[in-house]
Amino acid sequence: MALKSGDKYAAILEAAQTVIARQGYHSAQISKIAAEAGVAAGTVYLYFKNKPDLLVSLFRERLGMLIEGARTSLTDARDAREKLRHFISQHLRSLAARRELAVVTQIEMRQADSSVQHEISQIMKGYFRVIDEIIEEGQASGLFRRSVEPLQIRNLVFGTIDQTVTAWVLSGFKFDLEALAEPTFALITGGLCITSEGGTQKHGDSGAA
Repeated sequence: MALKSGDKYAAILEAAQTVIARQGYHSAQISKIAAEAGVAAGTVYLYFKNKPDLLVSLFRERLGMLIEGARTSLTDARDAREKLRHFISQHLRSLAARRELAVVTQIEMRQADSSVQHEISQIMKGYFRVIDEIIEEGQASGLFRRSVEPLQIRNLVFGTIDQTVTAWVLSGFKFDLEALAEPTFALITGGLCITSEGGTQKHGDSGAA
């Protein structure tokens, strides 16, 4: 059965993810992606200008999915600390369930040229906004240290989970990524939160700016 227009777009993105993950970005020819999607090579160019555009479109669509999942995971959290726990867990769980996507985001997208990197950095702002909102709430409520700049906290949170996923990919998926969610959360909040779960003061920081 012939694919509809929307189906073709989705099929090409899925095929691009698969081919890039298997063969690497530079070896992922449009003709190979088209064959994987079950469409003619010329059809790809009806939706995407070139391979960099296809890569950026793939990242935008998949990141949108991750953002939606992250925001959904925060809805039943009682405070910023729980939101951070859910965010970390959701990030690791989402990529653990999508190994090809993890390979693309952690390895292959970083092989693209500077123009692609610039576009990806702009798209990432939406994901960073979710983290920033958690940090803002945590500092306003006194749960997170106000003596640490929000940008530094964001870099700590994203840098830690991002490197954890990269290490998992480079290991050949040899460890349980989801199982690291709680230890990662504990590691980050051990220095970030004003008090422990039991209410003990940390490092003498009163939370004042």
